[in-house]
Amino acid sequence: MINGIKPLDRSLRWGMVGGGGTSQIGYIHRASALRDNVFSLLAGAFDIDAARGRAFGVSLGVAEDRCYPDYQTLFREEAARPDGIEAVSIATPNNSHFAICRAALEAGLHVVCEKPLCFSVEEAQILEDLSKSQQKIIGVTYGYAGYQLIHQAREMIQQGMLGEIRIINMQFSHGFHAQAVEQQNTSTQWRVDPRFVGPSYVLGDLGTHPLFIAETMVPQLRIKRLMCSRQSFVKSRAPLEDNAFVLMEYDNGAMGSMWCSAVNAGSMHGQKIRVVGEKASLEWWDEQPNQLRYEVQGEPVRILERGMSYLNARALEEDRISGGHAEGLFEAWSNLYRRFAVAMDATDRGDSVLLKDFWYPDVNAGLMGVKWVANCVRSADRGAEWVEFA
Repeated sequence: MINGIKPLDRSLRWGMVGGGGTSQIGYIHRASALRDNVFSLLAGAFDIDAARGRAFGVSLGVAEDRCYPDYQTLFREEAARPDGIEAVSIATPNNSHFAICRAALEAGLHVVCEKPLCFSVEEAQILEDLSKSQQKIIGVTYGYAGYQLIHQAREMIQQGMLGEIRIINMQFSHGFHAQAVEQQNTSTQWRVDPRFVGPSYVLGDLGTHPLFIAETMVPQLRIKRLMCSRQSFVKSRAPLEDNAFVLMEYDNGAMGSMWCSAVNAGSMHGQKIRVVGEKASLEWWDEQPNQLRYEVQGEPVRILERGMSYLNARALEEDRISGGHAEGLFEAWSNLYRRFAVAMDATDRGDSVLLKDFWYPDVNAGLMGVKWVANCVRSADRGAEWVEFA
């Protein structure tokens, strides 16, 4: 259980690009990074409007002279300081991720980046290579993967409690964009604009989350080929999709399906993952994240609860309060940021033993998400053809 004791003997000097006062996601980055005192927010380029960003940073307690007008100035000026930042989080629109991430790595910084990491597989591979050559990590904020019962499922599957995996059913299908809400909501406009999000809307914005959770639960499976059909039910969003269906074939013969949608009218969130084996199934739903359904053929359904002693050690180590008390998304994100900090520190110390089996959503997770979206778009644009996963 996490009890407030720092996992490191220091706090990493940290900055942000984006995440200002108008950001939908900036606050959860800051709240999660600062919760366990493993990061200290010292600098930032918080807004595309320099004056507004400076005022916002000062309101957070950041020194005015370390609230910069843009990320280039942030990286240059902080590199010249003996107390300059060691890590940066990128919470900007998707089309800027690649350039900022590359500049941060070249400046010798560890990076936490919103997904998607970039738009193309080629860009993702550049970042992966740069991360290795600079010996700096990239963490990707697949925040839902910080829930403990995801890791309970992973351990149960690895122990063979489900038998051979046959089916993985994934969905992330909410209804909040069932109408053209972007016409009134400026914070949503960029999400349906190809100039900012690239070739996909819900495949990249929603589908990559349950995809990564499934990868975390069943890391041994690899996608061989897939078929995707995508639709723009709100016609003004074309060519970007607001609904998509994907079928996947894995290397062990298992089948996967994904439904990602922003037009599932009436659904609050609709992110679910069901893993079906030859003996039993597991199901997790992010609207009830403290529970995991375990269904053995011919036996009553079991509901496993977060924080209980019958869970495995990995599922218990990041509890922040005892079982029966609900934990939520901020706690899940905090678990990821804690792990990002440990990985950054271990990388700087050259601790290969710790890093060998240390889990966190890394640059490879970001690369996989980009590759999956690219293959889905390729299949859909060919009329929902099966395509080899490449």
